[in-house]
Amino acid sequence: MLDKYFKITERGSTMGREIRGGVVTFFTMAYIVALNPLIIGLTKDADGKYLGGGDAPNLALVAAATALIAGVLTILMGVVGNYPLALATGLGLNTFVAVGIASKMSWADAMGLVVLEGIIITVLVLTGFRTAVFRAVPAQLKIAISVGIGLFIALIGLVDAGFVRRTGTGPVPVTLGDNGTLVGWPIIIFALGLFLMITLMVKKVKGALLIGIAVATAAAIAVESAFKIGPNFIAPDKVNPKGWGLNVPSVPSDVIATPDFGLLGQFSLFGSFSRISIVAAILIVFTLLLSDFFDTVGTVTAIGHESGLIDSKGNIPNNDRILLVDSLAAVAGGAGSISSNTSYIESASGVGEGARTGLASVVTGVLFLLTTFLAPLVAVIPYEAATPALVIVGFLMMTQIKGIDWADYGIAIPAFLTIILMPFTYNISVGIGAGFVSHVVIRLVQGRRKEVHPLLILVSVLFMVYFLA
Repeated sequence: MLDKYFKITERGSTMGREIRGGVVTFFTMAYIVALNPLIIGLTKDADGKYLGGGDAPNLALVAAATALIAGVLTILMGVVGNYPLALATGLGLNTFVAVGIASKMSWADAMGLVVLEGIIITVLVLTGFRTAVFRAVPAQLKIAISVGIGLFIALIGLVDAGFVRRTGTGPVPVTLGDNGTLVGWPIIIFALGLFLMITLMVKKVKGALLIGIAVATAAAIAVESAFKIGPNFIAPDKVNPKGWGLNVPSVPSDVIATPDFGLLGQFSLFGSFSRISIVAAILIVFTLLLSDFFDTVGTVTAIGHESGLIDSKGNIPNNDRILLVDSLAAVAGGAGSISSNTSYIESASGVGEGARTGLASVVTGVLFLLTTFLAPLVAVIPYEAATPALVIVGFLMMTQIKGIDWADYGIAIPAFLTIILMPFTYNISVGIGAGFVSHVVIRLVQGRRKEVHPLLILVSVLFMVYFLA
């Protein structure tokens, strides 16, 4: 029954590969359960209140809601969209909500704007506009989007592991490790995980990424137990450059914790209009909309190419359903008071493990639901053990670059800008926008206007407004 519903055999997969893929995807993005509370849970709104309405942070409240919404939406993606794609609170979007929106109004008002953005983007899907835009993008630009995202997530993996770091001063924005040197046990754990995954992949061992994460986590726990390294961040004015990233690996004293879902439903749909002008509210919703819209286009395209589910025209199966679930995720994120939820490019790690169907998403979603009770267990896995999988997947996605015609400048230059600007700006939408705008301009200069879809011209104009606003 499962094989028939999810088309597991038809897509060249197996039950074991789907389960492994779902588990790997969960491990590479489970950090959001711990990270989202640190971003939105420690920020005061315009009234001086923390998320949830209190005078003190309640990170457990935010973590429980983050895991719950991610689990429900990811399962929905698997069952309805039948696509190996997981969803959770969007990084970048949550920072914008915390710093750019909640600072001007209450948390409830800010989350109301997120719900409004989700409703609008859902309407765009139901009217067919979002799907039409997706299909208007040339197939080779979609490949460039996939390659660019591959480089982006590889950089995310390197930065989160501390292998690449910001310099803070000087003309060079990033450097190798701590001031140009690789020191500390966390870096060794990262290298161990990376080379173990590479070795297992070369040997064609099934479950290479999952095995690598598990072994690296066990090694990290042993190292922390022996040397008491501690976290990288100690206080705003005190940093341990040789410390662990987000989580300090250790055997948890508690495995099960009772979740509190009291954060759900704490939003005011139109409350923001009494705090800021209508024009300001519209601009905020437009910014959320554009970022959410095209981040998902890029992510869905990248997963399609990596999984081999995309056709010669760059289209994917169940495209309408996939985009609908993703749009509803924005509504659910706002209604759950944990910021807009969106598709995660880390899903590519599960695809790299062999996932090809929505069953993998169901597995990931169930694990997120269990996380609402097992938060102490998830905290065991450090960045340094999970991020090598992102570097490996970045390599796999990079191999698609051969599908771009580098002799045609109308495609080659936009593809180049798309690929480099995603990691260089740490923003998927910026890369997509630069690719779209440059493609339209070059085709117009070449006198090949008929080759450009009218919707692509419209979207490029909107991106120009976005860039200049």
